[in-house]
Amino acid sequence: MSVSDSETITVVKDMGLVTTVFNERTLSCLPGDLAIGHTRYSTTGASTWRNAQPVFRPVGKAGFSIAHNGNLTNTSDLASQAGMLPGVVASDSDLVAELLANEFPTEGEGLSPMEERATSRDLESALRRVVPTLAGAFSFVAMDAEHLIGIRDPNGFRPLCLGHLDDGHGREGWVLASETPALDVVGASFVRELAPGEMVVIDTDGVRSYSLFDDSSVSPKLCVFEFVYFARPDSVLYGREVHGARRRMGELLAREVPVDADVVMGVPDSGIPAAEGYAKASGIPYGQGLVKNRYIGRTFINPSQEDRDRGVRRKLNPLKESICGRRLVVVDDSIVRGTTTRAMVGMLRHAGATEVHLRISSPPFRWPCFYGIDTPDQDQLLAAQHDISEMAGYLGADSLAYLSLDHLFEAIGAPGAGFCDACLTGNYPVPVDRAAVVLEKQHVSVPGREPVGAQRLW
Repeated sequence: MSVSDSETITVVKDMGLVTTVFNERTLSCLPGDLAIGHTRYSTTGASTWRNAQPVFRPVGKAGFSIAHNGNLTNTSDLASQAGMLPGVVASDSDLVAELLANEFPTEGEGLSPMEERATSRDLESALRRVVPTLAGAFSFVAMDAEHLIGIRDPNGFRPLCLGHLDDGHGREGWVLASETPALDVVGASFVRELAPGEMVVIDTDGVRSYSLFDDSSVSPKLCVFEFVYFARPDSVLYGREVHGARRRMGELLAREVPVDADVVMGVPDSGIPAAEGYAKASGIPYGQGLVKNRYIGRTFINPSQEDRDRGVRRKLNPLKESICGRRLVVVDDSIVRGTTTRAMVGMLRHAGATEVHLRISSPPFRWPCFYGIDTPDQDQLLAAQHDISEMAGYLGADSLAYLSLDHLFEAIGAPGAGFCDACLTGNYPVPVDRAAVVLEKQHVSVPGREPVGAQRLW
Protein backbone atom coordinates (compact mmCIF):
# COMPACT_ATOMS: atom_id res chain seq x y z
CA MET A 1 0.00 0.00 0.00
CA SER A 2 0.97 3.62 -0.61
CA VAL A 3 -0.72 6.26 1.54
CA SER A 4 -0.56 10.07 1.32
CA ASP A 5 -1.34 12.67 3.96
CA SER A 6 -1.12 15.40 1.26
CA GLU A 7 2.55 16.02 1.99
CA THR A 8 4.28 12.66 2.39
CA ILE A 9 3.79 9.27 0.74
CA THR A 10 4.37 6.22 2.94
CA VAL A 11 4.83 2.83 1.28
CA VAL A 12 4.46 -0.53 3.05
CA LYS A 13 4.76 -3.77 1.06
CA ASP A 14 6.02 -7.30 1.53
CA MET A 15 5.75 -10.84 0.18
CA GLY A 16 2.81 -13.05 1.13
CA LEU A 17 -0.92 -12.80 1.70
CA VAL A 18 -2.52 -9.46 2.54
CA THR A 19 -3.42 -10.73 6.01
CA THR A 20 0.23 -11.61 6.57
CA VAL A 21 1.57 -8.22 5.53
CA PHE A 22 -1.11 -5.96 7.03
CA ASN A 23 -2.70 -5.94 10.47
CA GLU A 24 -4.27 -3.28 12.70
CA ARG A 25 -0.89 -2.20 14.02
CA THR A 26 0.56 -1.75 10.53
CA LEU A 27 -2.48 0.12 9.27
CA SER A 28 -2.49 2.48 12.26
CA CYS A 29 0.91 3.74 11.10
CA LEU A 30 -0.50 4.79 7.72
CA PRO A 31 -2.33 8.09 8.25
CA GLY A 32 -3.77 9.86 5.23
CA ASP A 33 -6.81 10.31 3.03
CA LEU A 34 -5.46 9.02 -0.28
CA ALA A 35 -4.08 5.53 -0.91
CA ILE A 36 -3.56 2.73 -3.41
CA GLY A 37 -3.04 -0.96 -2.73
CA HIS A 38 -2.14 -3.91 -4.93
CA THR A 39 -1.82 -7.69 -4.78
CA ARG A 40 0.51 -8.93 -7.49
CA TYR A 41 1.27 -12.25 -9.13
CA SER A 42 4.33 -11.57 -11.28
CA THR A 43 3.87 -11.93 -15.03
CA THR A 44 7.02 -10.09 -16.09
CA GLY A 45 9.75 -10.17 -13.49
CA ALA A 46 10.54 -12.55 -10.67
CA SER A 47 8.44 -13.05 -7.56
CA THR A 48 10.62 -10.99 -5.23
CA TRP A 49 10.20 -8.21 -2.66
CA ARG A 50 11.63 -5.68 -5.09
CA ASN A 51 8.80 -6.42 -7.51
CA ALA A 52 6.05 -6.13 -4.92
CA GLN A 53 3.80 -3.21 -5.75
CA PRO A 54 3.00 -0.34 -5.68
CA VAL A 55 6.27 0.82 -7.26
CA PHE A 56 7.54 4.09 -5.75
CA ARG A 57 9.84 6.80 -7.16
CA PRO A 58 11.04 9.75 -4.99
CA VAL A 59 10.70 12.51 -7.60
CA GLY A 60 8.75 15.75 -7.66
CA LYS A 61 7.11 17.20 -4.56
CA ALA A 62 6.61 13.95 -2.64
CA GLY A 63 7.27 11.20 -5.16
CA PHE A 64 4.68 8.94 -6.79
CA SER A 65 3.48 5.35 -6.65
CA ILE A 66 2.02 3.21 -9.41
CA ALA A 67 0.46 -0.25 -9.59
CA HIS A 68 -0.10 -2.28 -12.74
CA ASN A 69 -2.53 -5.03 -13.72
CA GLY A 70 -1.58 -6.67 -17.03
CA ASN A 71 1.54 -7.24 -19.07
CA LEU A 72 3.37 -5.00 -21.56
CA THR A 73 4.50 -6.45 -24.88
CA ASN A 74 7.12 -3.85 -25.86
CA THR A 75 9.26 -3.77 -22.72
CA SER A 76 12.51 -4.42 -24.58
CA ASP A 77 11.92 -1.53 -27.00
CA LEU A 78 10.95 0.81 -24.16
CA ALA A 79 14.05 -0.12 -22.17
CA SER A 80 16.28 0.48 -25.20
CA GLN A 81 14.69 3.85 -25.89
CA ALA A 82 15.26 4.82 -22.27
CA GLY A 83 18.92 3.73 -22.47
CA MET A 84 18.45 0.99 -19.85
CA LEU A 85 20.74 -2.03 -20.12
CA PRO A 86 19.42 -5.62 -20.21
CA GLY A 87 19.07 -6.98 -16.69
CA VAL A 88 18.43 -3.55 -15.17
CA VAL A 89 14.64 -3.72 -15.58
CA ALA A 90 13.08 -5.56 -12.64
CA SER A 91 9.65 -5.81 -14.30
CA ASP A 92 7.53 -4.06 -16.89
CA SER A 93 5.86 -2.13 -14.07
CA ASP A 94 9.25 -1.03 -12.74
CA LEU A 95 10.17 0.16 -16.23
CA VAL A 96 7.00 2.27 -16.47
CA ALA A 97 7.86 3.91 -13.14
CA GLU A 98 11.36 4.69 -14.40
CA LEU A 99 10.04 6.18 -17.63
CA LEU A 100 7.62 8.36 -15.66
CA ALA A 101 10.36 9.49 -13.26
CA ASN A 102 12.48 10.59 -16.23
CA GLU A 103 9.65 12.93 -17.28
CA PHE A 104 9.71 14.92 -14.02
CA PRO A 105 11.55 18.29 -13.94
CA THR A 106 15.07 18.12 -12.58
CA GLU A 107 15.30 19.46 -9.04
CA GLY A 108 16.67 22.98 -8.79
CA GLU A 109 15.98 23.99 -12.40
CA GLY A 110 14.83 27.42 -11.22
CA LEU A 111 11.16 27.12 -12.06
CA SER A 112 8.98 30.19 -12.48
CA PRO A 113 6.01 30.69 -10.10
CA MET A 114 3.66 29.41 -12.81
CA GLU A 115 5.84 26.33 -13.33
CA GLU A 116 6.01 25.78 -9.58
CA ARG A 117 2.20 25.63 -9.48
CA ALA A 118 2.23 23.20 -12.41
CA THR A 119 4.47 20.76 -10.53
CA SER A 120 1.42 19.66 -8.54
CA ARG A 121 0.37 17.86 -11.74
CA ASP A 122 3.76 16.46 -12.78
CA LEU A 123 2.53 12.86 -12.52
CA GLU A 124 -0.49 13.57 -14.71
CA SER A 125 1.72 15.24 -17.32
CA ALA A 126 4.26 12.40 -17.23
CA LEU A 127 1.52 9.81 -17.73
CA ARG A 128 0.16 11.73 -20.71
CA ARG A 129 3.58 11.51 -22.37
CA VAL A 130 4.57 7.95 -21.40
CA VAL A 131 1.35 5.92 -21.60
CA PRO A 132 0.78 6.37 -25.38
CA THR A 133 4.18 4.70 -25.97
CA LEU A 134 3.15 1.51 -24.12
CA ALA A 135 1.82 -1.60 -25.87
CA GLY A 136 -0.01 -4.58 -24.41
CA ALA A 137 -2.28 -4.86 -21.42
CA PHE A 138 -2.31 -2.32 -18.62
CA SER A 139 -4.73 -0.99 -16.08
CA PHE A 140 -2.87 1.44 -13.83
CA VAL A 141 -3.66 3.14 -10.58
CA ALA A 142 -1.17 5.85 -9.65
CA MET A 143 -0.90 8.56 -7.04
CA ASP A 144 1.20 11.47 -5.93
CA ALA A 145 0.63 13.44 -2.75
CA GLU A 146 -2.62 15.01 -3.94
CA HIS A 147 -3.98 13.03 -6.90
CA LEU A 148 -5.34 9.56 -7.60
CA ILE A 149 -5.18 8.49 -11.26
CA GLY A 150 -6.59 5.50 -13.11
CA ILE A 151 -5.77 4.44 -16.69
CA ARG A 152 -6.85 1.61 -19.02
CA ASP A 153 -5.04 0.58 -22.19
CA PRO A 154 -6.83 1.30 -25.50
CA ASN A 155 -8.05 -2.30 -25.69
CA GLY A 156 -9.26 -2.47 -22.08
CA PHE A 157 -7.75 -5.94 -21.65
CA ARG A 158 -7.95 -5.75 -17.85
CA PRO A 159 -10.89 -4.27 -15.92
CA LEU A 160 -10.92 -1.04 -13.96
CA CYS A 161 -13.97 0.69 -12.50
CA LEU A 162 -14.90 3.89 -10.67
CA GLY A 163 -16.94 4.09 -7.48
CA HIS A 164 -18.29 6.88 -5.26
CA LEU A 165 -18.30 7.09 -1.47
CA ASP A 166 -20.90 9.13 0.45
CA ASP A 167 -21.47 8.63 4.17
CA GLY A 168 -24.61 10.81 4.11
CA HIS A 169 -23.00 13.45 6.33
CA GLY A 170 -21.23 15.51 3.68
CA ARG A 171 -18.14 13.31 3.50
CA GLU A 172 -17.52 12.03 -0.02
CA GLY A 173 -14.76 10.19 -1.83
CA TRP A 174 -13.87 8.27 -4.98
CA VAL A 175 -12.57 4.73 -5.47
CA LEU A 176 -10.85 2.88 -8.32
CA ALA A 177 -10.79 -0.93 -8.36
CA SER A 178 -10.23 -3.91 -10.63
CA GLU A 179 -13.50 -5.49 -9.53
CA THR A 180 -16.84 -4.12 -8.38
CA PRO A 181 -16.94 -6.20 -5.12
CA ALA A 182 -14.09 -4.04 -3.82
CA LEU A 183 -16.49 -1.11 -3.97
CA ASP A 184 -19.09 -3.05 -1.98
CA VAL A 185 -16.55 -3.88 0.72
CA VAL A 186 -15.82 -0.20 1.44
CA GLY A 187 -19.42 0.95 1.04
CA ALA A 188 -18.95 2.68 -2.31
CA SER A 189 -21.51 2.73 -5.11
CA PHE A 190 -20.55 1.65 -8.61
CA VAL A 191 -20.40 4.56 -11.05
CA ARG A 192 -19.03 3.03 -14.25
CA GLU A 193 -16.21 1.10 -15.86
CA LEU A 194 -13.37 3.20 -17.22
CA ALA A 195 -13.42 3.19 -21.00
CA PRO A 196 -10.52 1.69 -22.95
CA GLY A 197 -7.85 4.34 -23.38
CA GLU A 198 -9.31 6.56 -20.66
CA MET A 199 -7.46 8.35 -17.86
CA VAL A 200 -9.35 9.67 -14.84
CA VAL A 201 -7.72 12.10 -12.41
CA ILE A 202 -9.21 12.44 -8.93
CA ASP A 203 -8.39 15.26 -6.52
CA THR A 204 -10.20 17.61 -4.15
CA ASP A 205 -12.08 19.11 -7.11
CA GLY A 206 -13.58 15.77 -8.11
CA VAL A 207 -13.04 13.58 -11.18
CA ARG A 208 -11.61 14.67 -14.51
CA SER A 209 -11.60 12.37 -17.55
CA TYR A 210 -9.28 12.35 -20.58
CA SER A 211 -8.62 10.13 -23.58
CA LEU A 212 -4.95 9.33 -24.11
CA PHE A 213 -5.35 7.65 -27.50
CA ASP A 214 -6.77 8.42 -30.94
CA ASP A 215 -10.20 6.96 -31.61
CA SER A 216 -8.68 4.77 -34.34
CA SER A 217 -6.50 2.94 -31.82
CA VAL A 218 -9.27 2.33 -29.25
CA SER A 219 -10.81 -1.13 -29.67
CA PRO A 220 -12.39 -2.83 -26.61
CA LYS A 221 -10.95 -6.32 -26.04
CA LEU A 222 -11.69 -7.32 -22.45
CA CYS A 223 -10.05 -10.65 -21.58
CA VAL A 224 -12.78 -13.30 -21.96
CA PHE A 225 -11.16 -15.29 -19.15
CA GLU A 226 -12.31 -12.61 -16.72
CA PHE A 227 -15.77 -14.14 -17.19
CA VAL A 228 -14.51 -17.73 -17.31
CA TYR A 229 -12.09 -17.72 -14.39
CA PHE A 230 -10.38 -14.61 -13.08
CA ALA A 231 -13.17 -12.36 -11.86
CA ARG A 232 -15.07 -12.97 -8.65
CA PRO A 233 -18.58 -14.36 -9.28
CA ASP A 234 -20.12 -11.20 -7.80
CA SER A 235 -18.17 -8.92 -10.15
CA VAL A 236 -19.99 -6.95 -12.83
CA LEU A 237 -18.29 -6.59 -16.23
CA TYR A 238 -19.87 -5.09 -19.35
CA GLY A 239 -23.01 -4.73 -17.23
CA ARG A 240 -23.21 -8.51 -16.66
CA GLU A 241 -22.77 -10.29 -13.32
CA VAL A 242 -20.11 -12.98 -13.70
CA HIS A 243 -21.97 -15.62 -11.65
CA GLY A 244 -24.96 -15.59 -13.98
CA ALA A 245 -22.73 -15.88 -17.04
CA ARG A 246 -21.01 -18.93 -15.55
CA ARG A 247 -24.32 -20.61 -14.79
CA ARG A 248 -25.40 -20.06 -18.39
CA MET A 249 -22.10 -21.56 -19.58
CA GLY A 250 -23.01 -24.72 -17.68
CA GLU A 251 -26.54 -24.81 -19.09
CA LEU A 252 -25.31 -24.49 -22.67
CA LEU A 253 -22.57 -27.04 -21.98
CA ALA A 254 -25.19 -29.59 -20.89
CA ARG A 255 -27.17 -29.09 -24.09
CA GLU A 256 -24.07 -29.15 -26.29
CA VAL A 257 -22.33 -32.22 -24.79
CA PRO A 258 -24.76 -34.27 -22.64
CA VAL A 259 -23.75 -37.45 -20.79
CA ASP A 260 -25.56 -40.07 -18.71
CA ALA A 261 -24.42 -39.84 -15.08
CA ASP A 262 -25.57 -39.89 -11.44
CA VAL A 263 -24.15 -36.64 -10.05
CA VAL A 264 -22.93 -33.29 -11.36
CA MET A 265 -20.20 -31.65 -9.31
CA GLY A 266 -18.14 -28.53 -9.79
CA VAL A 267 -14.45 -27.95 -9.17
CA PRO A 268 -14.19 -25.21 -6.51
CA ASP A 269 -14.55 -22.32 -6.90
CA SER A 270 -15.01 -21.03 -10.44
CA GLY A 271 -16.38 -24.35 -11.74
CA ILE A 272 -19.30 -24.44 -9.29
CA PRO A 273 -21.71 -21.97 -11.00
CA ALA A 274 -21.24 -23.80 -14.32
CA ALA A 275 -21.87 -27.12 -12.58
CA GLU A 276 -25.11 -25.75 -11.13
CA GLY A 277 -26.16 -24.70 -14.62
CA TYR A 278 -25.22 -28.10 -16.07
CA ALA A 279 -27.29 -29.89 -13.43
CA LYS A 280 -30.28 -27.62 -14.02
CA ALA A 281 -30.24 -28.11 -17.80
CA SER A 282 -29.47 -31.85 -17.73
CA GLY A 283 -31.75 -32.89 -14.88
CA ILE A 284 -28.88 -34.76 -13.22
CA PRO A 285 -28.72 -34.04 -9.46
CA TYR A 286 -26.11 -31.55 -8.31
CA GLY A 287 -23.83 -32.56 -5.45
CA GLN A 288 -20.61 -31.56 -3.76
CA GLY A 289 -17.69 -33.89 -4.31
CA LEU A 290 -14.63 -31.81 -3.50
CA VAL A 291 -13.74 -29.65 -0.51
CA LYS A 292 -11.36 -26.78 -1.09
CA ASN A 293 -8.73 -25.69 1.41
CA ARG A 294 -9.39 -21.96 1.70
CA TYR A 295 -5.78 -21.25 2.61
CA ILE A 296 -4.39 -22.48 -0.72
CA GLY A 297 -4.45 -20.12 -3.69
CA ARG A 298 -4.73 -20.75 -7.42
CA THR A 299 -2.31 -23.57 -8.20
CA PHE A 300 -1.71 -22.66 -11.86
CA ILE A 301 0.07 -19.48 -10.75
CA ASN A 302 2.64 -21.25 -8.60
CA PRO A 303 6.14 -20.57 -9.95
CA SER A 304 7.23 -24.18 -10.61
CA GLN A 305 5.69 -27.50 -11.61
CA GLU A 306 6.76 -29.05 -8.31
CA ASP A 307 5.00 -26.28 -6.39
CA ARG A 308 1.87 -26.77 -8.51
CA ASP A 309 1.83 -30.54 -7.85
CA ARG A 310 2.09 -30.03 -4.09
CA GLY A 311 -0.53 -27.27 -4.22
CA VAL A 312 -3.10 -29.54 -5.89
CA ARG A 313 -2.77 -32.20 -3.20
CA ARG A 314 -3.20 -29.61 -0.47
CA LYS A 315 -5.92 -27.67 -2.26
CA LEU A 316 -8.65 -30.28 -2.87
CA ASN A 317 -9.98 -33.22 -0.88
CA PRO A 318 -12.78 -35.61 -1.99
CA LEU A 319 -16.05 -36.26 -0.15
CA LYS A 320 -15.94 -40.04 -0.42
CA GLU A 321 -19.56 -40.76 0.54
CA SER A 322 -20.75 -38.46 -2.25
CA ILE A 323 -18.46 -40.06 -4.81
CA CYS A 324 -18.14 -43.79 -4.14
CA GLY A 325 -20.03 -45.96 -6.63
CA ARG A 326 -21.30 -43.02 -8.69
CA ARG A 327 -20.88 -41.83 -12.26
CA LEU A 328 -19.70 -38.24 -12.07
CA VAL A 329 -19.96 -35.24 -14.35
CA VAL A 330 -17.13 -32.98 -13.20
CA VAL A 331 -17.43 -29.39 -14.44
CA ASP A 332 -14.42 -27.08 -14.46
CA ASP A 333 -13.74 -23.71 -16.07
CA SER A 334 -10.63 -24.61 -18.08
CA ILE A 335 -7.65 -26.90 -18.49
CA VAL A 336 -4.30 -25.15 -18.90
CA ARG A 337 -1.40 -27.48 -18.12
CA GLY A 338 -3.63 -30.29 -16.85
CA THR A 339 -1.78 -30.61 -13.53
CA THR A 340 -4.75 -29.91 -11.29
CA THR A 341 -7.21 -31.86 -13.43
CA ARG A 342 -5.14 -35.04 -13.64
CA ALA A 343 -4.51 -35.10 -9.89
CA MET A 344 -8.18 -34.39 -9.20
CA VAL A 345 -9.40 -37.22 -11.45
CA GLY A 346 -6.98 -39.56 -9.68
CA MET A 347 -8.41 -38.52 -6.30
CA LEU A 348 -11.97 -39.13 -7.51
CA ARG A 349 -11.05 -42.58 -8.81
CA HIS A 350 -9.35 -43.42 -5.53
CA ALA A 351 -12.48 -42.28 -3.68
CA GLY A 352 -14.54 -44.85 -5.62
CA ALA A 353 -16.01 -42.99 -8.62
CA THR A 354 -17.05 -45.53 -11.26
CA GLU A 355 -16.95 -43.00 -14.12
CA VAL A 356 -15.53 -39.50 -14.44
CA HIS A 357 -16.79 -37.32 -17.31
CA LEU A 358 -15.04 -33.97 -17.59
CA ARG A 359 -17.00 -31.02 -18.94
CA ILE A 360 -15.19 -27.70 -19.44
CA SER A 361 -17.15 -24.44 -19.55
CA SER A 362 -14.81 -22.77 -22.08
CA PRO A 363 -13.14 -23.81 -25.35
CA PRO A 364 -9.70 -25.51 -25.34
CA PHE A 365 -6.87 -23.25 -24.12
CA ARG A 366 -4.37 -23.68 -26.98
CA TRP A 367 -2.40 -20.44 -27.34
CA PRO A 368 -0.17 -18.57 -24.88
CA CYS A 369 -1.31 -15.29 -23.37
CA PHE A 370 1.02 -12.29 -23.47
CA TYR A 371 -1.40 -9.92 -21.73
CA GLY A 372 -1.18 -11.02 -18.11
CA ILE A 373 -1.95 -14.76 -17.71
CA ASP A 374 0.74 -17.28 -16.77
CA THR A 375 0.86 -19.21 -20.05
CA PRO A 376 3.98 -17.94 -21.78
CA ASP A 377 4.94 -21.16 -23.60
CA GLN A 378 2.65 -23.10 -25.92
CA ASP A 379 4.41 -26.38 -25.21
CA GLN A 380 3.09 -26.13 -21.62
CA LEU A 381 -0.53 -26.04 -22.80
CA LEU A 382 -2.12 -29.49 -22.82
CA ALA A 383 -4.73 -28.72 -25.51
CA ALA A 384 -2.02 -27.35 -27.82
CA GLN A 385 -0.16 -30.65 -27.77
CA HIS A 386 -2.96 -33.24 -27.82
CA ASP A 387 -6.40 -33.84 -29.32
CA ILE A 388 -9.46 -34.31 -27.08
CA SER A 389 -9.26 -38.11 -26.90
CA GLU A 390 -5.54 -38.01 -26.06
CA MET A 391 -6.23 -35.45 -23.36
CA ALA A 392 -8.97 -37.60 -21.84
CA GLY A 393 -6.59 -40.55 -21.69
CA TYR A 394 -3.81 -38.48 -20.12
CA LEU A 395 -6.20 -37.03 -17.54
CA GLY A 396 -7.71 -40.43 -16.73
CA ALA A 397 -11.26 -39.40 -17.64
CA ASP A 398 -13.93 -41.52 -19.32
CA SER A 399 -14.83 -38.57 -21.54
CA LEU A 400 -13.85 -34.95 -22.06
CA ALA A 401 -15.81 -32.19 -23.81
CA TYR A 402 -15.66 -28.41 -24.07
CA LEU A 403 -18.08 -25.52 -24.52
CA SER A 404 -17.90 -23.99 -28.00
CA LEU A 405 -16.74 -20.41 -28.51
CA ASP A 406 -20.13 -19.34 -29.87
CA HIS A 407 -21.90 -20.71 -26.81
CA LEU A 408 -19.34 -19.04 -24.52
CA PHE A 409 -20.20 -15.63 -25.93
CA GLU A 410 -23.91 -16.46 -25.85
CA ALA A 411 -23.58 -17.28 -22.15
CA ILE A 412 -21.80 -14.00 -21.39
CA GLY A 413 -24.64 -12.17 -23.09
CA ALA A 414 -22.92 -8.92 -24.04
CA PRO A 415 -23.64 -8.54 -27.78
CA GLY A 416 -21.43 -5.99 -29.47
CA ALA A 417 -18.91 -5.93 -26.61
CA GLY A 418 -15.31 -6.57 -27.59
CA PHE A 419 -13.30 -9.47 -26.19
CA CYS A 420 -9.78 -10.84 -26.42
CA ASP A 421 -9.98 -14.60 -27.01
CA ALA A 422 -6.38 -15.08 -28.20
CA CYS A 423 -5.76 -17.97 -25.79
CA LEU A 424 -8.67 -19.83 -27.42
CA THR A 425 -8.30 -18.78 -31.06
CA GLY A 426 -4.74 -17.53 -31.57
CA ASN A 427 -6.06 -14.13 -32.75
CA TYR A 428 -3.93 -11.58 -30.89
CA PRO A 429 -5.37 -8.01 -30.81
CA VAL A 430 -1.92 -6.51 -30.16
CA PRO A 431 0.93 -7.95 -32.24
CA VAL A 432 3.51 -9.80 -30.17
CA ASP A 433 7.18 -10.30 -31.04
CA ARG A 434 7.64 -13.73 -29.46
CA ALA A 435 11.41 -13.56 -29.73
CA ALA A 436 11.36 -10.28 -27.82
CA VAL A 437 9.10 -11.82 -25.18
CA VAL A 438 11.58 -14.66 -24.62
CA LEU A 439 14.42 -12.14 -24.41
CA GLU A 440 12.36 -10.08 -21.98
CA LYS A 441 11.87 -13.12 -19.75
CA GLN A 442 15.60 -13.74 -19.69
CA HIS A 443 16.26 -10.15 -18.71
CA VAL A 444 13.83 -9.90 -15.84
CA SER A 445 13.28 -13.39 -14.43
CA VAL A 446 15.13 -15.44 -11.88
CA PRO A 447 16.55 -18.56 -13.62
CA GLY A 448 14.38 -21.61 -13.11
CA ARG A 449 11.29 -19.62 -12.12
CA GLU A 450 8.49 -18.96 -14.55
CA PRO A 451 6.55 -15.67 -14.58
CA VAL A 452 3.22 -16.33 -12.93
CA GLY A 453 -0.38 -15.20 -12.89
CA ALA A 454 -2.40 -12.04 -13.09
CA GLN A 455 -2.94 -9.08 -10.81
CA ARG A 456 -5.56 -6.96 -9.12
CA LEU A 457 -5.74 -3.26 -8.28
CA TRP A 458 -7.60 -1.92 -5.26
